[in-house]
Amino acid sequence: MYMNDQFYTMKEAMLYSQRIAQISKALWKAVEKDWQTWIKPYDLNINEHHILWISYHSKGATISDVAKFGVMHVSTAFNFSKKLEERGLLSFSKRETDKRNTYVDVTDKGKVLLEEMYENYHETPHFVIEGSLPMKNLYGKFPEFLDVMSVIRNIYGDDFMEIFERSIKNIDESFTPND
Repeated sequence: MYMNDQFYTMKEAMLYSQRIAQISKALWKAVEKDWQTWIKPYDLNINEHHILWISYHSKGATISDVAKFGVMHVSTAFNFSKKLEERGLLSFSKRETDKRNTYVDVTDKGKVLLEEMYENYHETPHFVIEGSLPMKNLYGKFPEFLDVMSVIRNIYGDDFMEIFERSIKNIDESFTPND
């Protein structure tokens, strides 16, 4: 088979795909469990928390932006955003210069909730962090997944990675050295 003028065998492709599938599923199950445990006291599900998080760090994202970065269907992003709006955590708006798109903004109540969640992050176990500590202890930092990030960039594009990097930078800048 040929792809981008690179040759690979069916066997290589299948082994690679299966390895990625198994690793991704195992890692996702651990991440999902950690995430659900962390957000459960706040009566949020993963989609709702993810939408709040994206909206908070994107500052003026459209529903389409939220769906793209949240890796969810637009209707899923909209429906969960409506639930957050009903709880007073998110607001919808249209821009004078752009009536076609619906924008989401985190309300003050939503910001307070997110900040409280961040403050209480260590009140729940995080198996992914604990599973990564041996590498952090050995190398002095958590794994960076540069190869995986390159694959994600090739699948979802530069816009996705720019939003990702901006949100990580926002989180990094929101902490003081004592945190």
